Amino acid sequence: MISEEYFYAIALRECSQIGDINFYKLVRTFGSAQEAWKRAKKEYRKIEGLGQKTVADIGNKEHLTFAEKELKYCEKNNIRITIRHLNELPALLNECADAPAILYQKGNYENSTPKISIVGTRNMTAYGRQFIEDFFEAAQSSRFISVSGLALGIDKEVHEKSIQYRKPTIAVLAHGFQFLYPAKNRKLSERILQEGGCLITEFNSSRKPDRENFIQRNRIVAGISPSTIVVETGFGGGSVSTAAFANDYNREVFALPGKITDPYSQGCNQLIFHNKAIAISTIKDLVNMLGFNHPKEKTGELFPYYETSAQLTENQHIIYKIIKENPQITLDDLSQEAAVSSYKILPIILELELLGKVKSFSGRQFMAI
Repeated sequence: MISEEYFYAIALRECSQIGDINFYKLVRTFGSAQEAWKRAKKEYRKIEGLGQKTVADIGNKEHLTFAEKELKYCEKNNIRITIRHLNELPALLNECADAPAILYQKGNYENSTPKISIVGTRNMTAYGRQFIEDFFEAAQSSRFISVSGLALGIDKEVHEKSIQYRKPTIAVLAHGFQFLYPAKNRKLSERILQEGGCLITEFNSSRKPDRENFIQRNRIVAGISPSTIVVETGFGGGSVSTAAFANDYNREVFALPGKITDPYSQGCNQLIFHNKAIAISTIKDLVNMLGFNHPKEKTGELFPYYETSAQLTENQHIIYKIIKENPQITLDDLSQEAAVSSYKILPIILELELLGKVKSFSGRQFMAI
């Protein structure tokens, strides 16, 4: 029975050495969590890379007791349990090698609707707030679900603007459903559910919002969507890790550039500089690159598009001309063609991206716009 599979999946995932990847190895080998629970301790040699220590905690009756309580809690609180090996996870997330074995969900969303992850610092500035406002206004005629992490700052703004513009929104939590962090966002979480959105977490109901959970949570934010937008973040901010996960999953990453003196733009600038994100030059271009049709024009847009050609410096003109003549040229080929070291070319590429003249792709490839 499927209900029994949930029961054994929860118990198996509670075992001390069984993370998401080992869990998936076990169920692929034995066919189900129930069979893995019964057989893995004796037959672990069937799985390459799994030793006796890894399976030592399987069969612990305490985990079965916990699983029974967890099932009752979820049933009482209208929490849906989705299992990866039963193909119940969102399709894109399921493709990730380290996708969660179990996902707990409160509320519902249409899985086929396109998703966009939008993340950033808790210390949002007026610049970041204005960008989010302009983005939702420009994209209001498009159908999509926003995804963020229910933190203060950028995340909170994304969820609130989603509600304002009648877009479903998914909040990915870094803890179980017995908690709500930060507590200030409790009313927001309730509104998300009331307006047709969803709260999801990989953590069981009793799991507290420990520090390490937040980075772990970020891989779900990155994995669930084909595109991630980083609005504002400092050096080493949590959103940088979300961008790193998105790059690992071969997803598109966009970053909002800012002044090099602004601490909460420095992380975005670094992502762009190291070719880990595409620079956002105009809202119109961003909406088009996301595949949305007919973005709404806004008078006095924050990032206006000029039809007149920007005056390029000599170095910018040389690099731009080569890229224009060789669509999707790689950095190495560009360096060879221009007879200039790649480390000298990268700052010029960033300048051209900021001018809206060049678009970068994964694998350090470039194309003239």
